[in-house]
Amino acid sequence: MEMTATIREQMEEFLHKNEMTINRFAEISGVNSGTLSNILNGNRPISMQQLDRITLGMGLEEGCFYELYIDECIFHATPDWRRLGPFLHRCAELGKLNCLDKAVRMTMDNISYSPLLFETAELFFKEGKHEAAVLLYKSVAESERFQHSERLALCQYRLFVLELTDDQDANLQAAVYFEPYVDRLDEMYQLDALVKLINVNLSLDRWDKMEYLAERLENKGIAQYKQLKNDFKNQEFPKQPIIFYILYAYLIQADVSREQEDYEKGLYYISLYSDPDWINEPDPQERKIMTQFKEWAEANRYIYQLMAGQADVLIDYVEYVAKREDEIFLALCNILIAANRYNLDIDDILERFQNYLILKEQKSHLGKISEQVTLDRFTRLQTELAIYNFSREQFDRGIDYLLESLTYSIRINSVKGMLRCMGLFEEFRHFSSYEQQQKYKKLVSEVHKRNEKKIGLSVGYL
Repeated sequence: MEMTATIREQMEEFLHKNEMTINRFAEISGVNSGTLSNILNGNRPISMQQLDRITLGMGLEEGCFYELYIDECIFHATPDWRRLGPFLHRCAELGKLNCLDKAVRMTMDNISYSPLLFETAELFFKEGKHEAAVLLYKSVAESERFQHSERLALCQYRLFVLELTDDQDANLQAAVYFEPYVDRLDEMYQLDALVKLINVNLSLDRWDKMEYLAERLENKGIAQYKQLKNDFKNQEFPKQPIIFYILYAYLIQADVSREQEDYEKGLYYISLYSDPDWINEPDPQERKIMTQFKEWAEANRYIYQLMAGQADVLIDYVEYVAKREDEIFLALCNILIAANRYNLDIDDILERFQNYLILKEQKSHLGKISEQVTLDRFTRLQTELAIYNFSREQFDRGIDYLLESLTYSIRINSVKGMLRCMGLFEEFRHFSSYEQQQKYKKLVSEVHKRNEKKIGLSVGYL
């Protein structure tokens, strides 16, 4: 059936072609015959429920009339949320996102719809209909871009979270765009927003930015803990008790200090999240958080000593993390970095934990570790394994690890990772096999393709 005529015309054609009365079609579709008569005569708009029943009664695919419905019952009719709201829900359910987007854009001139669209977006977000939610959040954000409202800030926060991917460059752009909205968010969202910004920058090794964000997180967390400790109980946000954010801020500042090789300062921050004696009467969840951070503090003290060249702590560190499975993957990353820095023999450790040298979801007692952070760590792990094997003159295995690291560097669009891998391969190229060189050539071609997509020329320069 050609889909160029109106819905009413196609209903009339169907009845005529099948020699069917309105009463008979009412029995088949479940729509009252009087209602059908008024619809066919143009005296009554079609509701979503009626449209779906009519479509089913005509033996057509669900949603096949939705494009026409937008024009006939939304755009050219008097705007009515009783039709638009259910239409958006059905589009989300059926995955007809083009129809959803078109309908929303046609109604955005009516600013009064903005709160209703936002509420629908929030419902889609909670139901896991994220693609549909993104379209609504973008429309609301566009309509309120000059309002400086909390609703605008929350739209931008949701978009930031939902649009994070494996692509580090895209994530950086998303983080830079979203960061100015943090202070406009309701206080209960600010802490989680800062943690997510920190994690994006952590995956990018942007240590100065991490330090700045961690200081903001610390200050906001302490202020909220003093004033609002019990105000957020049983709410969606923050997702953790407030003490988590304060301790996390200390942990990040300790990591920054370690990266700067300021171990004394780093140990100071470790003491802050290891023994937080300022926490009054912790509840069970808070005690769980305190226990986790205390474990992290002990592990990080080992890391600090190891990175400072104290190889004698390696055995104790390994035995410590061996009892804590969630810590093993990160420990292997750190041990490999130290081994390559100080020429340590860790063959027995790698053999013992070889099942952890793979990419898989990482978690702690407090929840899932950021996927972006895990991917970046795994990519670095493969590079360190390559370097370690080169130092042991295991060149074939080392190059395999290096090609794996380059593969994942391309996947996450890590420029630093790609450059590091390509530099190392050229250094050890003469040890590579023909097959490895062909794989490398193919990967480099992919790097060039990605680079070409980013290059563009603008007019107007002298």
